[in-house]
Amino acid sequence: MDEFLLSRIQFAANITFHILFPTITISLGWMLFFFKLRFRQTEDPKWMELYFYFTKVFALTFSLGVVTGVTMSFQFGTNWPGFMNTVGNIAGPLLAYEILTAFFMEATFLGIMLYAFRRVPQWFHTLATFLVALGTTFSAFWILALNSWMHTPDGFVMIDGVAHAENWWKIIFNPSMPYRFTHTLLASVLTAAFLIAGLLGYRWLRGDRSAAVRTGMKCALVLAAIVAPLQGLAGDFHGVNTREYQPAKIAAMEAHWESGKGIPLLLFAIPDEEKKENDVEIGIPKLGSLIITRDPDGYVQGLNDFGDLHPRVAPVFWSFRVMIGVGMLMIGVAFLGMFFHFKKMEYPRIYVRVLCWMTFSGWVGTIAGWYVTEMGRQPWLVQGVLLSKDAVADLPPAHVALSLTAYLLTYCILMVAYVATLFYMARVETKKTLGEV
Repeated sequence: MDEFLLSRIQFAANITFHILFPTITISLGWMLFFFKLRFRQTEDPKWMELYFYFTKVFALTFSLGVVTGVTMSFQFGTNWPGFMNTVGNIAGPLLAYEILTAFFMEATFLGIMLYAFRRVPQWFHTLATFLVALGTTFSAFWILALNSWMHTPDGFVMIDGVAHAENWWKIIFNPSMPYRFTHTLLASVLTAAFLIAGLLGYRWLRGDRSAAVRTGMKCALVLAAIVAPLQGLAGDFHGVNTREYQPAKIAAMEAHWESGKGIPLLLFAIPDEEKKENDVEIGIPKLGSLIITRDPDGYVQGLNDFGDLHPRVAPVFWSFRVMIGVGMLMIGVAFLGMFFHFKKMEYPRIYVRVLCWMTFSGWVGTIAGWYVTEMGRQPWLVQGVLLSKDAVADLPPAHVALSLTAYLLTYCILMVAYVATLFYMARVETKKTLGEV
């Protein structure tokens, strides 16, 4: 493998590992704020039990998100200098805004949230929790503004091969930004909801049937039942936007090679890049055109219209279906939980086990969706402006392979430690509740 492929794999590994943690903290921060408000309203201690427990989860997750984010940003200079050389006038300020308006606020008030509960007035501690949650959302806003601009660049002019800002409003609120931001925030809500339900379900299975556990599971499942269908709707609007600005990505998502009207929705296919066709297809006639164009006889561009300037089909095609599959599973599990709740039934043990198995299901859906987004943009690094191969550094492949191996080993160790620590904390909390410690 050459340095280009190795650098792509390395950046993909970094961003895959990094995105796991912000996708939790963005919404978990707001859940903590909700728990705190409910305690202030009711003075019921179960809300503070939930708050203190998930504050520990938030702190651990936030710390790993910071560390992995820093190592990822280094690669702009080490592996992808062409990116900053070409679009640094756009990317640099947006990344700086994220640090100035989000990271500093998160870091400052996180200390108050974690360590000053009995040292500051309660209203100020609640405010600190709110500002931490707000900071995580601001952080997502700026990062997604830059990422969306890379997909649908606007508000700039190229001078001597370098991008210069002309209109920051158009740069920040570029055509895909509102859809991508909404879609990502809803994904974060689902990720946090199933993490909460899964960890509390684990405590439930170990005998902790306290009011805090029951209430926390109910809140998480209600939230998931509301948000999961909304995520499907947001994803549909995002797809329509993608059809307009990145038709090659839509064609790869659906594995359609030839342009035409009334295309089917392919449920299963085996794309063949060399023959530029699918070896096997199972689809529903005209449903693809109906979803993409809102017309069963609508015209949809195929991959062959774009020559070689389209993404690899199989990874995008299958990642999209994994994302959809996980989303449908979330809807089913959340609605089943609501059924048990409205029938005032005890959660069946097998259902709680399913919640435990789905603790990190949000990660699976998020990563699959992120792969669709990022691999679907290839071979462009910035759509229509900069090809990925033109931005990579001329490094010895052995050096990139060495750093890639070091990253992968470190991430594997950190992932095992993170997951083990979450369930260890759940066991400790259960023992406290049961009076065993």
